[in-house]
Amino acid sequence: MSDHATEVFVAYRNLLFTVAYEMLGSAADAEDVLQETWLRWVKVDLGQVRDQRAYLVRVTTRQALNRLRTMRRRKEAYVGPWLPEPLLTAPDVAEDAELAESVSMALMLVLETLSPTERAVFVLREAFDVGYDEIAAAVGKSPAAVRQIAHRARRHVDARRPRQVASPSQTRAALESFHRAIETRDLQGLLDVLAPEVVLIGDGGGVKQAVQRPVTGAEKVARMFVGGLGKVEGTLTGELTVINGNPALLVRLDGELDGIMAIRVEDALITGLYYVRNPEKLTHVASETPLTRQ
Repeated sequence: MSDHATEVFVAYRNLLFTVAYEMLGSAADAEDVLQETWLRWVKVDLGQVRDQRAYLVRVTTRQALNRLRTMRRRKEAYVGPWLPEPLLTAPDVAEDAELAESVSMALMLVLETLSPTERAVFVLREAFDVGYDEIAAAVGKSPAAVRQIAHRARRHVDARRPRQVASPSQTRAALESFHRAIETRDLQGLLDVLAPEVVLIGDGGGVKQAVQRPVTGAEKVARMFVGGLGKVEGTLTGELTVINGNPALLVRLDGELDGIMAIRVEDALITGLYYVRNPEKLTHVASETPLTRQ
């Protein structure tokens, strides 16, 4: 029975991790949730579980909800802007447009504006098409209440998410143009690829230097990059990779991982730049196996 329990858990592990990550925005916390789920799973009489997938999703959701409420207090004390922890993703995730969008940095930031219960309902319903009855059991609400929460959360997210999701090729093209302009310190090249209303958000967590508040406007953002590059002591390099289901830049300083630059693209122009430098949020990128589609 123990071997069977392990096989079942391993079979659904990637799914459970993705559910927890989308709810929490932290790979490290998602891993902790999976550990808590496992400890509860091994004590279950599998003969009494009719739907193992639904049961595991329910336990994972409950554990993630508990952790999400405590994380809110941590974020209130966070130094500077908070960005989700970047997650290295395999190419097959980028090929799944819905999954890639659901873990994108831009959408994860929108999910931060939801209440814990709204976020859980939205993630389970929109990203994983879980039934209302199952969601109700996971969040401790009636199915009718869950329908209302799902409608409210969807309306809230739709008002804030990108107007249209850029394809991986469109995102990669914009990122490559951005990268070339950065390498050559080409101010006009940056202005050509940045949308007029572009927003730059940096996350250093009080450990690494980053912008302390969002910077808005192509002119300001472009001049900040060009001016800042001249002050860097060392050699900066950028490497194309896939983060949160979308093309991104892995930035190294003298060969050491310095940060991850993710972007949001609309109408072939970059409308959002998200640079994560907090070392605590880079350990998963540096050491873990990429998230794959399940």
